[in-house]
Amino acid sequence: MNDETYIRPRGIDFLRDPLLNKGTAFTETERDELGLRGLLPPHVFTQDDQVVRVLQNLRNLSDPLEKFVALNALHDRNEALFFRVVCDNIDEIQPLIYTPTVGLACEQFGKIFQRPRGMFIGINDRGRVAAILRNWPLKAGLIVVTDGERILGLGDLGANGMGIPIGKLSLYTACAGVDPEICLPVTLDMGTNNEMLLNDPYYVGLRRRRVTGQAYDELLEEFITAAHEVFPNVIIQFEDFASHNASRLLERYRNRICMFNDDIQGTASVVLAGLLSALRIKGGNLADEKFLFLGAGGAATGIADLIVCALVSSGMDEGDARKCCWLVDSQGLVVKSRTGLSPKKLSYAHDHEPAGDFLSAVKMLRPTGIIGVSASGGAFTPEVLRIMADSNSRPIIFALSNPTSKAECTAEQAYTETDGCALFAGGSPFPATQLSGKILVPRQCNNSYIFPGIGLGAITCGATRIIDEMFLAAAHTLASRVTITDLQQGSLYPPLTKIRDVSVQIAVAVAQIAYQHGLASKPQPTDLLECVREQMYDPHYLSYI
Repeated sequence: MNDETYIRPRGIDFLRDPLLNKGTAFTETERDELGLRGLLPPHVFTQDDQVVRVLQNLRNLSDPLEKFVALNALHDRNEALFFRVVCDNIDEIQPLIYTPTVGLACEQFGKIFQRPRGMFIGINDRGRVAAILRNWPLKAGLIVVTDGERILGLGDLGANGMGIPIGKLSLYTACAGVDPEICLPVTLDMGTNNEMLLNDPYYVGLRRRRVTGQAYDELLEEFITAAHEVFPNVIIQFEDFASHNASRLLERYRNRICMFNDDIQGTASVVLAGLLSALRIKGGNLADEKFLFLGAGGAATGIADLIVCALVSSGMDEGDARKCCWLVDSQGLVVKSRTGLSPKKLSYAHDHEPAGDFLSAVKMLRPTGIIGVSASGGAFTPEVLRIMADSNSRPIIFALSNPTSKAECTAEQAYTETDGCALFAGGSPFPATQLSGKILVPRQCNNSYIFPGIGLGAITCGATRIIDEMFLAAAHTLASRVTITDLQQGSLYPPLTKIRDVSVQIAVAVAQIAYQHGLASKPQPTDLLECVREQMYDPHYLSYI
């Protein structure tokens, strides 16, 4: 707690604190010692009993949004039980508390709002951000912040975007054991240009147009400064900022504070891991591949940058490495002859004749892999997929936009149109596909494989900066956890049931790089792996006596 004189509450106040509450699982001794006698039904249930009851009630619901609401309510009253349910049933629960259901939850945020979680800081709060952050009763060590302008592939959802930081931090705890007590979700309410929200009586944010320019930057700067004043050494993850802000803010703050942008760097790392797994199936080297991106924003250039980083680290010239990556934006293929290109796009603008759309670019370039980060649902048409199959014995098809409605294609479409040859990953979860007697099991290319381990590693060593080498190491670590059995069924990622182990290994790799580069503020432990494991939050055990 922030206040060193903090005294643990008793009685009803204890039950009302989700970090402390165990509900009917308080033992007889705890009920006496904590003043809970009479405030709970007399029978003592084990946490195992509680989990069974939660899952039974959850599975009786048919609508994913209703399940999201039920899980959110559990999170608000009993965090240990919530995280026990998530950790022990990650395949079933993660899609409900994060993608794809969280997109719908953000769209309906005002209608399903029950209890505030995290902090809302508005453009009307300039000059008092530090004072507002001091209202937070706990010592934050990890902040996930959004301005709500580009929520998944859904666009500007303003303050409704708070569902994303909340969901991300839930995954930090579930997937990497980051203590929920140090996690703080923040939404910077800059207004919204979404007319439906501005006219929605249930909208929770400021009813004003989104601010830009100097006013926007001043609030962002005040927030960063205040966060480090109130919470020294806090790690800040930027989440779902629009492309025109995401890259420039990353460049502004990456060498100043311990921060990263998950949409750019986390996405790059998990995609690179999937590509490395794909190469284990098809053979060959990363240097032999040609990737065509549908989308040219921060996610696309971030992935391309990390691919280049991997190629350069293996001895390739940077200029040659960049030629492995091509971009298609709303105006067609990004080529050098085009004018008005941003610096990021210019890095991947090659000497080539123009192509007006993605299909034309695929026909002209004959890439070995296509990577969709465009939020253009269905953009990987049957014709595109068939061309990829005609050009490659094992085409790489990554349809990464989410939620599911924004996916460039489904797993079934990718497999069917390529006669089962596609090496597929999606940004949303897709079911297994049976084709020609073989069952193909796609796994979601989800950043939750990466960012929890990055955060855990940074916390473990007290990282002062988060650098690209950490994301490169995370990608190689994740790819190394994919087994032969996984690859034989077309899975480019390990099962989610192994994600806590994956996060531990990534955390170790990240901390090692921090120590190697002099970016760690804590002494290096003799056994780094054991140090990581020792500090992980475990929802199975919570005793007060």
